[in-house]
Amino acid sequence: MQRVSGGLFGAAIFFLGLWSAGCTVGPDYQKPATRMPKGWSRQAQPPMASEEILKSWWSGLQDPFLDELIERAGRGNLGLEESLYQIEESRALRDYTAGRNYPKVAFSGSYIRSRSSQNTGLRAPGSGSEQGLYSTGFDAAWELDLFGGIRRSVESAQAQLEASVEADRAIRISLYAEVAASYIELRTARMRLHYAQENIAAQKEMLALTENRYKAGIAPELDVAQAQQNLADTESDLPLIRLAEQIAANRLAVLVGEYPQEFHLPTEGFGLSPLPTLNELPTGLPADLLRRRPDIRMAERQLAAQTARIGMAVAELYPSFSLSGSFYLQAEHFSDLGNYSSKSTAYGPGLRWRVFEGGRLRSLIRAEEARTRQALVHYEQTVLSAVEEVETALVAYEQELLREQALGRAVQASENSVRLVQSLYRSGLTNFQNVLDAQRTLFRLQDRLAASRGTVVVDLIRVYKALGGGWDPAAEEIVQTTSDSDESKSGSSKS
Repeated sequence: MQRVSGGLFGAAIFFLGLWSAGCTVGPDYQKPATRMPKGWSRQAQPPMASEEILKSWWSGLQDPFLDELIERAGRGNLGLEESLYQIEESRALRDYTAGRNYPKVAFSGSYIRSRSSQNTGLRAPGSGSEQGLYSTGFDAAWELDLFGGIRRSVESAQAQLEASVEADRAIRISLYAEVAASYIELRTARMRLHYAQENIAAQKEMLALTENRYKAGIAPELDVAQAQQNLADTESDLPLIRLAEQIAANRLAVLVGEYPQEFHLPTEGFGLSPLPTLNELPTGLPADLLRRRPDIRMAERQLAAQTARIGMAVAELYPSFSLSGSFYLQAEHFSDLGNYSSKSTAYGPGLRWRVFEGGRLRSLIRAEEARTRQALVHYEQTVLSAVEEVETALVAYEQELLREQALGRAVQASENSVRLVQSLYRSGLTNFQNVLDAQRTLFRLQDRLAASRGTVVVDLIRVYKALGGGWDPAAEEIVQTTSDSDESKSGSSKS
């Protein structure tokens, strides 16, 4: 017994020596060197905000209700909750893969009652009698990762976990931007509604004036009809504006994880104050996107995961070594099960080598290499699209800001025009058609100005989103927790 145990111990030492000297096949991952432009193509560079403002940019808008909506969305959004479970899934799969580094032990126990047939050509002694067999014991096996196939699989699973964390960050950034944009759209609709109601009130006064002048015989009936037409035309815009308001409110409800019927908004002073905005843009440099944008970081981690899969495929070309053993106690009577004479053992090293499979293994390696090149192209395309998104968002914001300023001047001039033409009409110095034209122009310009002011803020939100702004302490905590829990396993993913 001592000689057998010594032989097993020696074999274990021999294979452990091979394992410690083993190599990790396949390419080692190198983060791709990405060429980025030196700056943005914008002519005027506004003051740049700090990184801290970029992380929680919505607080710079100084709108308490928006801050509350962002917080509620971070707690209740179902898409965000789903992404957290995806991180949990990726972490569990990584731990499952890492478990291949350890021995497998399985315990079993059974009782079998058997009876042999008496109607066979060769009747063995004791045939026809019943026998019982008690059995209990365990099997153990340990695959030695001599060529790093397991290490590469853990490396791939770890990178995939990190990619899922970045996917969660991307969802958070999009969520906060969408909440803010929907909130601004809601306030824009209420501002448009305010302008429409002001114009309706003014047009009702003008209708009453034309009716009085018609009754007095100093104005034709045509003025009354035109005033009625102008009022009805303005009133016809109210349902569309209220629809836009309700759509934005319903969208906000879903984003914070509530039913539209249960979502409540302020009823007083909401939407009448100037829309919030910021004077600083945290543009930075294009190279900063590689660090800020979670979609870029996610694509890079997916590339790392796919690179490790090449090593997993290459490892299949090499032999696989393992140590296995079993120890069982077997007896016909339960009382004899604990006796030393009831033991049954088996142990020894194992070798498995897929020597010939018709080129399947090398074809699999080529497929993984092709997938890796695809992942690299996807990463480069993601970087290119990110730069495009920032450029477009910056231009849209700057041009809409210029448009909003021009519309503001136009509204101011139109208000003066309406005041003057109404005064002239009351004095009988102009016809009613000029009054109609001035009122229609004023309402059209005010509605466009309200929409443009909302678009300016929404475009600013898109700038922050494109720059990668919007991660919060909760997301940082997720990443930190993941990193801390992974430190104990990171050694197994390194060559």
